[in-house]
Amino acid sequence: MQKRNWVRLFFAIYILVVIRVIIFKYPAEELRAIAASWQKDVILEGLGTANFKPFKTIKMYIDYSYKLNSAENLLGNVLAFVPFGFLFPMVARDGDIFFVMLLNAFIFVLGIEVFQLFSAFGAFDVDDILLNCLGASIGFGCYRLGRFLRGKRRLYSWKKS
Repeated sequence: MQKRNWVRLFFAIYILVVIRVIIFKYPAEELRAIAASWQKDVILEGLGTANFKPFKTIKMYIDYSYKLNSAENLLGNVLAFVPFGFLFPMVARDGDIFFVMLLNAFIFVLGIEVFQLFSAFGAFDVDDILLNCLGASIGFGCYRLGRFLRGKRRLYSWKKS
């Protein structure tokens, strides 16, 4: 199997793991109970608990960092999407263009958040979108740095010959 196909397989597995961890994080019995309760009220409840105000949750985690598992939530939301930014350029045509990668990360994260909003399998939070996209951006920076360093190494080894 070619290296590119292995990267595609790994990226697909990564996407599935992210969906499993973020959306289907509760035990199966609890998810069934949530799904059984789906009605118009569930959507209205999701809208009532959603955070549409940027930086509200981030500020709360910083303000109450002594009480909450703030670092885990903030860093977890960032770190969970670093692989997206690193792997996406290797699997998608034009994926090595920052805004293409960022738009795809945004659409993926927005899809997860909207699903949570309407399914009650979590809570919509605009700050999750911001933090996840930050993580993807960091991953993309790591990807670009790796390409730069690999190019420098090739240039250096060529000059030694």
